[in-house]
Amino acid sequence: MLQKGPLHARIIERFDEMSEQLQQAARHILEHPQEVALVSMRELARNAGVQPSTMTRLAKFLDFSGYEDFRAHHADVIRVSADGFAARALQRTEGPMNGEGLAYRMLQGLSAQINRLCDPDTIAHLNRMAEHLAKARRIYVLGLRSCHSVAWHFHYVMTLLGEKTVHLDGPAGTSGDPLIRATSDDVLLAISINPYSLQTLELAEAAREKGMPILAITDSEVSPLVTIAEHIVLFPTESQTFFHTLTPALAVSEVLCGLLASHDRAAALEELKRADRHLSAMNTYATSIPRRKI
Repeated sequence: MLQKGPLHARIIERFDEMSEQLQQAARHILEHPQEVALVSMRELARNAGVQPSTMTRLAKFLDFSGYEDFRAHHADVIRVSADGFAARALQRTEGPMNGEGLAYRMLQGLSAQINRLCDPDTIAHLNRMAEHLAKARRIYVLGLRSCHSVAWHFHYVMTLLGEKTVHLDGPAGTSGDPLIRATSDDVLLAISINPYSLQTLELAEAAREKGMPILAITDSEVSPLVTIAEHIVLFPTESQTFFHTLTPALAVSEVLCGLLASHDRAAALEELKRADRHLSAMNTYATSIPRRKI
């Protein structure tokens, strides 16, 4: 795992004081600290989606004389990380590649991101989150827009283990209605990534006002969910293409389901047997599929 730079804590501490453009630049640096030492200021700004002058303003905001002084303090994060940053930095200069090349890079990147989740700190956070979920009376699950798939996957798997989860996914603007009967004995599991869904943040605040602990699966230490969550698991979203990847988040979801199932194996087995009997009675899955002759 890549060590955190010396300015990591300072950036997080002063993040809320920054303008929107400074926050965009700072978020990119938090997620890619190696770039400060490895690429030019113009390339760093381009990667962050801001003007080069924004990087200079950020450096001065953080009490440096200028960008070069700021850059010098990132010298200790040049080490190549597990996801092969140096290789990816060099690949940026390559010309167009064929479909097989892009597919290889995408799959290689996903493999590295999953591997990063094996960090001992992440494993510890996963275990603590699972313990908290196991003790809750109900788990309210929230994930909107691109994160809907992660929330639904967690809820779907958990329905095979009983009736512990409530998916906040109501039609006609009723997503928050199940919170009417929620209490401090319940928890909210919220999944969100940048750009963060406003409705997710509003529902999380509503849950917190009811005394519910918030557990967050999110993408950054400066995610707005971090300030209100009791337990957090961070996952990478960077991708080789134009959209954020949610594969690591799905992996986190599956690990949590596995940990919850193992918490009371006997009860989980009984629920799974009940689910199997019901699905069989409903003739849900094909037991044999005839092959067509061509």
